[in-house]
Amino acid sequence: MVFINNIMNISKQLFVFAVLAFMGCTTVTAKGKTTFAWSSTDIRFRPQDDIVPLSSPVLHAWRGERVNMQAAYISSDSTMIKVAMSDLKCGKNRISSANISRYYEEYIIVDNFQRKDSSVMADRLQPSEEAYPVNAGEVRPLWFSIQVPQDAVPGKYTGTITLDDKGKKHTLRYTLNVSRRVLPEPKDWKYHLDLWQNPYAVARFFKVPLWSDKHFELMRPIMERYAKAGGKVITTSITYHPWRGQTYDPFESMIVKTKHIDGSWSYDYTVFDKWVEFMMSCGITKQIACYTIVPWDYKFEYLDQATASTLYLKAQPGDKAYEEYMLPFLTDLAKHLKAKGWFSRATIAMDERPIKALEIAWDIVQRADKAFRIEGAVNYKPTTEGVVNKMYGISVGNNHFNLPAEVLKKRKEEGKLTSIYTCCSPEHPNTFTFTPPAEAAFLGWHITAMGLDGYLRWALNSWGVEPEKDSRYGTWPSGDAWLLYPTGSSIRWERLVEGIQASEKIRILRAEGNEDVNRRIDEILKPFTPVVFGSKMVAADEINKANSALRTIE
Repeated sequence: MVFINNIMNISKQLFVFAVLAFMGCTTVTAKGKTTFAWSSTDIRFRPQDDIVPLSSPVLHAWRGERVNMQAAYISSDSTMIKVAMSDLKCGKNRISSANISRYYEEYIIVDNFQRKDSSVMADRLQPSEEAYPVNAGEVRPLWFSIQVPQDAVPGKYTGTITLDDKGKKHTLRYTLNVSRRVLPEPKDWKYHLDLWQNPYAVARFFKVPLWSDKHFELMRPIMERYAKAGGKVITTSITYHPWRGQTYDPFESMIVKTKHIDGSWSYDYTVFDKWVEFMMSCGITKQIACYTIVPWDYKFEYLDQATASTLYLKAQPGDKAYEEYMLPFLTDLAKHLKAKGWFSRATIAMDERPIKALEIAWDIVQRADKAFRIEGAVNYKPTTEGVVNKMYGISVGNNHFNLPAEVLKKRKEEGKLTSIYTCCSPEHPNTFTFTPPAEAAFLGWHITAMGLDGYLRWALNSWGVEPEKDSRYGTWPSGDAWLLYPTGSSIRWERLVEGIQASEKIRILRAEGNEDVNRRIDEILKPFTPVVFGSKMVAADEINKANSALRTIE
């Protein structure tokens, strides 16, 4: 009987081992487990989490699309690992491994929506060119992003990932189905992505002189990553501290204003021009957002020639001093933008300003140059009349949106932009470091379902003191102040791009004018149409179902 029980136990162990091997796990040891397996990209790991293995993924992509995979490794001993990727193969056709970005997922400190109960979770994606340490018994997640070339031959490709643990190699396999469809280059995407950039944070974090050659060199990979996500807008600060002290690194004015002894004004655009030209060289060329003529503190900086000092004017829209300061400046700014060939791309941008202040600002901008475009984010329900709806671009807080479909349609016909934004609210959907990863992708589906043009967020890279270790900052939920880290990417970022690409694919399919296809797309988008989600967590299942359904009509 003992002999039979032993045989049965051995059989069970062999069966478990076979199942784990099929799912991607490699070994189970007496001291603990050593596991390398696939995991869902909907999971955000903590160090002591277990791996729930998945079978080899089957990815689907248009040519030109970027798709993601996640795997995880647990070692029974502390060790060093290194990851290698094979080329993807489809008969004689190849997609080079150079098109695959490999990342180790770094754990960072996070809190929750109530800004308490801190813990650590995976979010930062660190490029994996070098060997990486793994602690015994601690899960080490890995992220892979495949950029499918636009000229890839359609077909079923297979590839492998090999993890080297001090000479012991573990291999996972996966499949990529490449569609005949082609996604345009990000610069040609219609989705209006506006994520505010903070050049001051880069200079402080890397300890380099502001606006030096080294500063621009360090900013380039960050801003090019923004461009590759379809980023459309350059954030410029044309007045002193547009948002008071909201960011750890305040925005200074990129335009120096000098009041001369005779009362006249002159303006130095050196930094402004250098910044705009640099951002355009990174691929962000559609719009220049000039923040702002209605700053939060109503405080304006200038050099006073009479006293040879920097002075600060406190004035609000409607004050005579405000008009005397702002009108000549805006008149000169219009002249300068036209000389540079940038006027048609520029907007005078506002952020969550009261209606009364917007109305006065609108009047002064129109007096400076009637062709100036005005845009802004509004944290209240906009009416269908008045100054807000006259603005070229409006971005409405996710929980304040109430514009009827006919108003949106008319704004589109007039060439105006209408988007939504998230910041420290709502709780869901959002892009915090504790947020379920699928919610970042959800935003693209939601915006498309609502018939909107795009998405705005206040912070691409307004880092805190140690952004690569701690995602908390100020009074905001963790991750609110930045989507990208000083180096590498983030889980939130890769999933955000995933949703933007889905929006572009839907736009392309709709443009073909097939009534049956459009009816089916309407059905796919129904789960993404509620205006407010609030505290309701957005289910990853909805996105996975929508992606599957979309593939049936591609």
